[in-house]
Amino acid sequence: MTALFVAFEGGEGVGKSTQIERAAAWLRTRGRDVLETREPGGTPLGRELRRLVLDPDSHHVTPRAEALLYAADRAHHVDTVIRPALAAGRDVLTDRYVDSTLAYQGAGRGLPDARVVTTWATGGLLPDLTVLLDLDPRVGLARAGARSSFDRLEAAALDFHEEVRAAFLALAAEAPERYVVLDAHRSSDAIAAEVAEAIGTRLFDVER
Repeated sequence: MTALFVAFEGGEGVGKSTQIERAAAWLRTRGRDVLETREPGGTPLGRELRRLVLDPDSHHVTPRAEALLYAADRAHHVDTVIRPALAAGRDVLTDRYVDSTLAYQGAGRGLPDARVVTTWATGGLLPDLTVLLDLDPRVGLARAGARSSFDRLEAAALDFHEEVRAAFLALAAEAPERYVVLDAHRSSDAIAAEVAEAIGTRLFDVER
């Protein structure tokens, strides 16, 4: 079985976790073997790095150090989880991947070298499909705040989150063949139907 690699991206509160669960269930009904994972935190090492970069008390983490911690998580995640799963014929659905670093650290933190670090960390591995769930940051932050206390990135100023959203949309415009951009203001059912359609199209491509 030829494996499919799908990344789900977007700002805070866009519903990535819900859509990954629904997409994984949809794939499994079609006989696919699916791995759901996330960044940071898809490995034991990643869970420790996630705590360091997202803990609200970690205000001392500088932007460059933050980017490198994410890169360390991603390199380990790719080498020990993503590539082995794909090689075994398993579809991989990840909550965040390279474009989050380019949006959050590259644009939000103003680090133009983030693309170089990210390419090195992944060994050039890109998803077959990137699902960008697009949402007004005000709405997304309100959703995120309603379910839990803010982590370190969620607590950043609104203009930071607006920069992140703009960067995601710019990345999608650069690579329309890899991206599908979906309006995350809509119902979960409506979004899930479009995610399934996009994944189904990519499945036909990889299986052909």
